[in-house]
Amino acid sequence: MKNLKAKDIMTRPVVSARRNASARDIAMQLLSGLYSGMPVTDDDGKVIGVVSEFDLLGQVCEGRELEKLTAGDVMSKGPLSVDVNTPIQDLLNTMMENKIVRLPVTEEGRLVGVIARCDILKAYMEPEFVTYM
Repeated sequence: MKNLKAKDIMTRPVVSARRNASARDIAMQLLSGLYSGMPVTDDDGKVIGVVSEFDLLGQVCEGRELEKLTAGDVMSKGPLSVDVNTPIQDLLNTMMENKIVRLPVTEEGRLVGVIARCDILKAYMEPEFVTYM
């Protein structure tokens, strides 16, 4: 367990959006999936932002219509990401220090997966977790 890296626990394939994707479509995808946010990538697969339920709710709270907005309008820009070879302890430290829910995982700068807090917790609990499933 001590030697686990991002590539060992990340979720893939990862659902992502492009900058011009409709904010409403992203909201619908979040509501129908088992996740609360998604990375936004450019044409080369580089992570340029993240859209979360919190970001979408902020727009709704300000009276904006999601149908008229894009991922680029609502995303949190400059998100933290990690490389596939990042050790699990570093992942945990990054999430805790920055109070974030998910981390995009990249390989050679391109999005290849995502790690959520539950993925890290599951990795730490794996022997016990498996017995309860």
